[in-house]
Amino acid sequence: MAASEEAPAEAPERVAFRAEARAFLEAHAEPRTEADPWEVVGFPDDDEALAHFEKCGAWQRTLADNGWAGLTWPTEYGGRGLEAWADRIFARESVRFGSNAGFIRASMAMLGPTLLALGTEEQKLRFLPPMLRADETWCQLFSEPGAGSDLAGLATSAVIDGDEFVVDGQKVWNSSAQFCNRGFLLVRSDPDAPKHRGISFLLIDMTSPGVEVRPLVQANGSAHFNEVFLTGVRVPVANLVGELHGGWGPARMVLGNEASFIGGTGGGRRTSDRLIDLARLFDRQDDPVVRQELVRAYSRERISGLMGRRMRDVIRQGGPPPFDPALMKVFVTDSKVHTGQLATSIAGPAGMACPSDDDRIGRWVQAEVINRYTISIGGGTTEVQKNNLGERSLGLPREPRSDKDIPWRDVPRS
Repeated sequence: MAASEEAPAEAPERVAFRAEARAFLEAHAEPRTEADPWEVVGFPDDDEALAHFEKCGAWQRTLADNGWAGLTWPTEYGGRGLEAWADRIFARESVRFGSNAGFIRASMAMLGPTLLALGTEEQKLRFLPPMLRADETWCQLFSEPGAGSDLAGLATSAVIDGDEFVVDGQKVWNSSAQFCNRGFLLVRSDPDAPKHRGISFLLIDMTSPGVEVRPLVQANGSAHFNEVFLTGVRVPVANLVGELHGGWGPARMVLGNEASFIGGTGGGRRTSDRLIDLARLFDRQDDPVVRQELVRAYSRERISGLMGRRMRDVIRQGGPPPFDPALMKVFVTDSKVHTGQLATSIAGPAGMACPSDDDRIGRWVQAEVINRYTISIGGGTTEVQKNNLGERSLGLPREPRSDKDIPWRDVPRS
């Protein structure tokens, strides 16, 4: 390569940061070789699920105590105030290690930027530092039995009584709610306003009287999701994020952050790496069709990662999303369908024939198949995301809505 064609040298500050990150990870993180490459995060045993959650929290505290949590967050809230490149470098270095913060990191990615953008100074100082350290862990309390895809139709009520809201209602599909001590909650605060304009966004203590969490057992035997019942729960008015009755804006920001997180690769194991390993195990690595599909899986993974990186960098700098977050969610969902199909085509019956508890590879293949369905629902169904893309990005006519301008209390409900 000619001198003029050489890649530009990395800036000295980034070289130093990379070396610092590598030294920290080598001293504190679990080596990748000690982590099970075929691990499936989904525990039928409740004690194992809790132990995994606590392990993720312990790693988040290690990050925070050593200055590696919230790299781009302002220093006054516990971060380091660095630019977006710091997160990218740390994520790349983390790939070689098995330690991660799991669900705790995901909930931080949803709520943290929302509080930074819309929270009061008191809320930022109160909630962001313990969030970074996982002293307080957060669950999302949005969906309801009658308000999933149509989230704005939610019915959980909040009535102001002095300096508190009194909350009554039910939420469902709440990930890790049985382990979290805090929640971010959407409530119906003005039933006389149209459904999108009568919602408020609250921060709730999950140990409050009147909060009941009931785990839901899934097809794989784990109880990751929950239903949450709220009966006369009192929430300080000071925990209102954004304007009263203006919670749809913060909610959409959380959902956009969630779509961005789902699309990013972070520092976790790449599915394409596992698919390549799977092809070798079943002696399919020279099959031209399998090779073609492996390349497709790898390419889609890279595209998803680049989209997530671009989205996060712009959001951290306070700019508008560079593209509709729904695009990322739809692309990632379609990619997960492809990896599930590819895993089963490589492994064949051996991957789907009721593997025993010690058949790690068979369990992983089955999880790939199951997850192709869960990801199409979690974070907003594919159907809703495609509607959003058509209306917001392509300028297509909106679907007819008879309830747009009528009070929520007058909207027919099942």
